[in-house]
Amino acid sequence: MSSSSGPEVVVWDTTYACPLRCSHCYSESGRRPSRQLGLQDMLRVTDALISLGPRVVALSGGEPLLVRGLFEVAARLRDAGVRTSVNTSGWLMNRPLAEGLADHFDEVIVSLDGATPGVHDRIRGRAGSFDRVMAALGVLDEVAGERRAAGRQGPRLGIDCVVIRSNFGQLEDFAAVIAHRFPRLNTLAFNSAVPEGLASRPEFCRRELLDDAQVAHLTSDGLLARLRELAPPSVSVFTTDNFNLVMTPERVARRVDTLVMQVEPDGRVRGIPVYEGTVGSLLEEPAALLWERTLERLNDPFVVETLSSVRSMGTWAEAVRRMDLRFGSPEDVLRIGRRSVRTNPPEFAEAADPVAG
Repeated sequence: MSSSSGPEVVVWDTTYACPLRCSHCYSESGRRPSRQLGLQDMLRVTDALISLGPRVVALSGGEPLLVRGLFEVAARLRDAGVRTSVNTSGWLMNRPLAEGLADHFDEVIVSLDGATPGVHDRIRGRAGSFDRVMAALGVLDEVAGERRAAGRQGPRLGIDCVVIRSNFGQLEDFAAVIAHRFPRLNTLAFNSAVPEGLASRPEFCRRELLDDAQVAHLTSDGLLARLRELAPPSVSVFTTDNFNLVMTPERVARRVDTLVMQVEPDGRVRGIPVYEGTVGSLLEEPAALLWERTLERLNDPFVVETLSSVRSMGTWAEAVRRMDLRFGSPEDVLRIGRRSVRTNPPEFAEAADPVAG
């Protein structure tokens, strides 16, 4: 469990550039400037994170495989004894990238949000994304198999599914079909969508966010047992409602949940993960001071009142919208105001290729 000395887990969204346009995107990646840093500043942020003594640093996005210097950052972290994880959509995967990931990361998590092309591509907002992610898993599985055959240690390979109403009926297909295609797969995780970013829009909440009955079913012992029965014995299956990310004051006070630090691409630290609003930059102030500010944010009277009201997905979404408008920067508030219903037409209009800037 983390303490005031530093977070146990850090999630660093290394870029907001992304080739996909996911309907639920928490960071609105691909729809806003990437804000990613150059290598030297990335290494400065890395050293600042190392000073906090985290157990794990997860590099995410956007699409982190777009970031020049990703492997250098991972190497710096591992040399300091920090476990490394990376989350990718698989869109850009090729053999050299797969080998680089195997060299530098302890865990590679691939996002797969549909057990069929139609469902996955619609959620991910780009035609062909299912085929690409399956090919990515194939090459990662192949590299892992070669390394194990040669007596070399490779990263743990996982599939992460964000569960919304569009894919809720496919959970057994993930375990019974998809998981069996990759012999070196280690984990299969089903995570209820968090009402963050685009997933906090009232329209999305009405159409796609799981209702309370669906959340209860997702986290039931019966479903978990069924999924584990269907999956290969070598694959660990997990389900979660993600309510640990609410940061409910009562749970925080009892230290029920691990406190996580979330870092934006340019090194700014969020006051509380999931919610908009930062407390400073790792490039400008000591990391320990920023961590103190994140803990102070949890005791803010508005935060305590707002998050204490969360009892369901619906009330959580309302709390996110209140928190974002209270603590978000003027730029954040303008972006929130521009959000509209985002639906993908049948033809899946091609997303523009991501560019830094």
